[in-house]
Amino acid sequence: MPVASFEILLNSINAYPIIEALANPQDCVTLDLSIDNEALLNINISSSKDLDNYITNYITYNKAKLAYGGYLEKRGIYKRSEYFNELDTKKERNIHLGTDIWISEETPVFAPLDGIIHSFNNNTNYGDYGPTIILEHKINDYMFYTLYGHLSIESITDKIVGVEVKSGMQIGTLGSANVNGDYPPHLHFQVIKDIQNYKGDYPGVTNENDLEFYKSNCPNPNALLRHY
Repeated sequence: MPVASFEILLNSINAYPIIEALANPQDCVTLDLSIDNEALLNINISSSKDLDNYITNYITYNKAKLAYGGYLEKRGIYKRSEYFNELDTKKERNIHLGTDIWISEETPVFAPLDGIIHSFNNNTNYGDYGPTIILEHKINDYMFYTLYGHLSIESITDKIVGVEVKSGMQIGTLGSANVNGDYPPHLHFQVIKDIQNYKGDYPGVTNENDLEFYKSNCPNPNALLRHY
């Protein structure tokens, strides 16, 4: 299915908010963490504490409950981790493929749609997702997947692959920097058309060389969070 058609399908779905505060647009503010944001020049973005202070102050200043954004954003934060870096700048993974939702740790995370637990894993590379859950969905005979990264350890405890999940069911909570790859607490939410052979993991950041493939396979998650 072409990307545009798939996004039309997503926009036709009555999805449950994956974070409850998302239901009220007035409680949400967009956040730019790209290399073009000059405000970040004075922030040590390699420090999860300093970045957390920046994001918290930004949310407070805007009288919001959470900040969100980041789809196809080119970011400098990944330079701190060898997991993302290559000598060839075109192979350096720094383009973000999901939407990040920045809010406090232990915030509940809910399934937006009916589905099943496809897989889960604790991805422990520095700067990686940490605890991650992937759900499988089928709508109008079309199968696709949603990924939830940077969760708490408890979120993947006692999970069972293949178990049915209903829209609005809590699937986990957000983790702290100690377990989520060393980031301020947030949810990485990503839509994936073809999961390939991945289980409990899928690239959430890409490079320039592979961008066109991932743009097609991972369309804008805001199509599902369409109240923005």
